[in-house]
Amino acid sequence: MPGRFLRILRAVWRGVDVTRRVAINVLFLLLIALLAAAWIAGSARPKIAPDTALVLDLRGNLVEQYTGSAREAELEQALGGQVRETQLRDVTAVLDAAAKDPRIPRAVLILEDMGDGGLAKLHEIEAAMARFQAHGKKIIAWSTSMDQQQYLLAMHADEVYLDPFGALELHGFGGYRNYYHQALDRLGVTINVFRVGKYKSFVEPFTRDGPSPDAAEADASWLGDAWAQTVGEIEAARHLTAGTVADFIDHAPEHLQAAGGSPARMALAAKLVDGLKTREQLRALLIARGKLDPDQHSFRQISMQDYEDVIPDTGSDARQVGIIVAEGTITDGDEPQGSIGGRSTAELIRKAREDKSIKAIVLRVDSGGGSAFGSELIRRELALTRAAGKPVVVSMSDVAASGGYWITTASNRVLADPGTITGSIGVFGILPTVDGTLGKLGIHTGGTTTTWLAGAADLRRPLDPRLGAMVQDTIGYMYRQFLDRVGRARNLRTEQVDAIAQGRVWTGRQARARGLVDGYGTLEDAVHAAADLAKLRPGYGTAYVEAEPMGWGHLLTSLPAGWLRATVGALGIDPSWFAQIAPGGTLAQLAAPGTAHVLADCLCRAP
Repeated sequence: MPGRFLRILRAVWRGVDVTRRVAINVLFLLLIALLAAAWIAGSARPKIAPDTALVLDLRGNLVEQYTGSAREAELEQALGGQVRETQLRDVTAVLDAAAKDPRIPRAVLILEDMGDGGLAKLHEIEAAMARFQAHGKKIIAWSTSMDQQQYLLAMHADEVYLDPFGALELHGFGGYRNYYHQALDRLGVTINVFRVGKYKSFVEPFTRDGPSPDAAEADASWLGDAWAQTVGEIEAARHLTAGTVADFIDHAPEHLQAAGGSPARMALAAKLVDGLKTREQLRALLIARGKLDPDQHSFRQISMQDYEDVIPDTGSDARQVGIIVAEGTITDGDEPQGSIGGRSTAELIRKAREDKSIKAIVLRVDSGGGSAFGSELIRRELALTRAAGKPVVVSMSDVAASGGYWITTASNRVLADPGTITGSIGVFGILPTVDGTLGKLGIHTGGTTTTWLAGAADLRRPLDPRLGAMVQDTIGYMYRQFLDRVGRARNLRTEQVDAIAQGRVWTGRQARARGLVDGYGTLEDAVHAAADLAKLRPGYGTAYVEAEPMGWGHLLTSLPAGWLRATVGALGIDPSWFAQIAPGGTLAQLAAPGTAHVLADCLCRAP
């Protein structure tokens, strides 16, 4: 009897085991089929019907290069993460391709989720919009509300609409910052500053209780020039009489009262927008002008991301202009995309120099500087590239100041936007000490050293005057090196450079008048200039030179564009699950305790 019972149990177990294996295999095959279907869907190019509107829903900050790879950004978006960045090159490439596409007669610019973007980046998109419009195509811009940067893009559309409950924010440039000198004194913290350049205001928040007269005068100069340019562009784009923008701001309370307290009607009365429409009214307008998509219950459309997948590669792979992006704070070593490592960026330049298919290099700079040594590493590699016979052209984005200007001094040509923030030719160092703080707490420091330099930079002790003199001498040497590099690059005498240096910030327009840049131009203009210097015939290609992704990043990069979005959809994953657990970012620190870093940095940001 027991033996018979055991045999029954074994038979039942075998049946359960077979069922389990079959179920697992079926699920596995189903998963493979879903992934294969997603792969095919992601690889297939979307079909575009005639009279399709291109929708550019710009989300996050405008950047020259993703922080991480494009596929990592796509994965984050597919899994419901907040879109933190829109890559500038994607927007301009989509507009340029759609300009020649007969199936796309219009574009819709949605701006309510667009983040920061400086004047140079906005001008790049505006130039692409103008090329799109030059083909007889219309652009409609809409947002619930528009901040100043969003409006500076929207104003170049053929029609600009605002939600009736929205608002248009125009306020000018500039702002306020905190000054910590009195607070640091009370805490017993001493900030030892070493600098050359009376306008080098980066250190002033730690050493003063307000801006110095020199810094205030310099800031008023470049901010005033940038705002004058912007006001002129607004009034020209909207066909307004001179003084309209100033009146809109100066008499804002009266205008708002006249509009019955409605900021949207206030903007409409000033002719800054063409109409007030809800999202539903905008949809109805676009259906009336285009074609209805019955499946989507909306107008026939294609998103920027989907349209980007259908843009074909053009140009020769054997004759290319290589583009290297230098965006962010400059440090000495290796940095990922979104920051500038002196060593890692120099390696990208070396890689482009040794690539036989790359005949010229464009360095796209968007940086307020950082480490002087990191800046010099990049400059040296560019100088070697020029010596090897490959032309180098610099294209300045929103900011190319201090160390961001240093790295431009080994190029054949420098092109800026009139609104670029540049200059700030100066050097400084900071070494804090907290002996006063420790004294207030009754903490004392002592020890024995074999020389005076051992422990001389210990932040727990007062700064030795001899060390201070050495650091100041080093800062002076670095400044003279900076002046020398600028002088040789711009064909100016040292005293001429010093007169426009001293850490002073200039707009691109002011810099051109002073000989710090060769002319104005977009990134596309810089590419053409590099190709001309390399004597490339029409038909050449362009290629972004970027660090090779490793591990997970390499796997993502190998996947076809659109596959990640298709996979998430095929698996039925709810993106909101992942949005709940998205990690936050971290801030990089330049200075380590007890170290006096020599910095070529600018306390200037794109307005």
